Amino acid sequence: MQHPLKLGIAGLGTVGAGLLHLLAHQKRHLDRRVGRQIVVAGISARTKAKDRGVDLSNITWFDDPVKLAEDPNIEVFVELIGGADGVAKAAVEAALRAGKHVVTANKALLAEHGVALAELAEEHRVALNFEAAVAGGIPVIKTLRESLSANEVHRVYGILNGTCNYILTTMTDEARSFDDVLKEAQAHGYAEADPTFDVGGFDTAHKLAILASLAFGTRVSFDQIDVEGIETITEADIEAAADMGYCIKLLGVAMQTKSGIEARVNPAMVPKHSAIAEVSGVTNGVAIDANYCGSLLLVGPGAGARSTASAVASDIVDIARGKILAPFLTPTRNLKAYTKAKIGAHKGAYYVRLSVYDRPGGMAAIAKRMGDREISIESMVQRRPRASLPGIGAHQDTGTPAAVVLITHETTEEAIRGAVDAIEKDGKVSERPQVIRIEKLHENAAPDGAEG
Repeated sequence: MQHPLKLGIAGLGTVGAGLLHLLAHQKRHLDRRVGRQIVVAGISARTKAKDRGVDLSNITWFDDPVKLAEDPNIEVFVELIGGADGVAKAAVEAALRAGKHVVTANKALLAEHGVALAELAEEHRVALNFEAAVAGGIPVIKTLRESLSANEVHRVYGILNGTCNYILTTMTDEARSFDDVLKEAQAHGYAEADPTFDVGGFDTAHKLAILASLAFGTRVSFDQIDVEGIETITEADIEAAADMGYCIKLLGVAMQTKSGIEARVNPAMVPKHSAIAEVSGVTNGVAIDANYCGSLLLVGPGAGARSTASAVASDIVDIARGKILAPFLTPTRNLKAYTKAKIGAHKGAYYVRLSVYDRPGGMAAIAKRMGDREISIESMVQRRPRASLPGIGAHQDTGTPAAVVLITHETTEEAIRGAVDAIEKDGKVSERPQVIRIEKLHENAAPDGAEG
């Protein structure tokens, strides 16, 4: 048996403690499968005295994670601190410069500095593995880096944030408001006290940036992703979607187009019986469309101590077996510059909800604004939702705004946004119109050039 692989683990929160439990509980299993022992030789965290449920007395403690990263007694530095900058970045850089392999679950760090870190790893011929950074226990990174390495990926999309998926699923199943379900998610620990990073779509955008780089062989460009969150989704939108045979999901979508890469995070209406619509609760789902393998959907837990620790451990096992790949599959010297597709050129159908004042000529003015931009309307319905829905709809004789839902035929993002801006400026509506994309999935279609 080879000499033991010695780990230094920085960050002993939910995932770090979960990893310690896994390594202890699965020790004999791992030793037998890998052919060498995996030993935790050093640890670092904010608080030493905290009980993590594992005996740490025989493991060397480091107050400074950078010192742990540089320690000659470890071969693999496992960064579970989190954050795009600060000590996490400094420690990972120190480890790579010292010739240590690095395993991280830090999506923010990779989205902001992934290419520079990959260059360091390649320069020092060490691994930079990050399976746990995207979609928790779902092996999407390995799928892109290994299983699909002979394919050209056309599109990658999915549900990448369990908090948002839990909120939208519960709003749909229980006819409750966003604010009400968010409070419940916070009480269950699914959402932070400040949930902006999750519900605003930024967590999804970090993960999508990493997936897009892997899928398309480009440099990571988090700042090029268009981001919308779910804060404006109402019960009226959920109800309208259900009536039309859709449900609303927060999707991260990255796809190759003729003009560049279209990468966006936004609420979307997806067919109610599509595979992605069935991904509910805190579960994540990632779909990949490639030219030879066709369409894949990977579904599983996107967070949590056990599933994320499992993903971290799989990266450690790869290193123990001597498997070292270019972090972003394509060597950094060959990564293409990221060319952003013009988001206004995106084509698709749209759901538009308007709160229209009961005044003569209102609907005619709205139709004209749509016609000015050559937007064809498939249907227009005045909705009268349940009376319990606040501020939505009313009988016309009450004088309060009425909820009107439009479904368009295929048009461009630029056209629909221009029409909505004009309608709002006309003063015919009482609030900012709600616009939600109706997403084309074509889940069972074989991509061009592939055998179907």
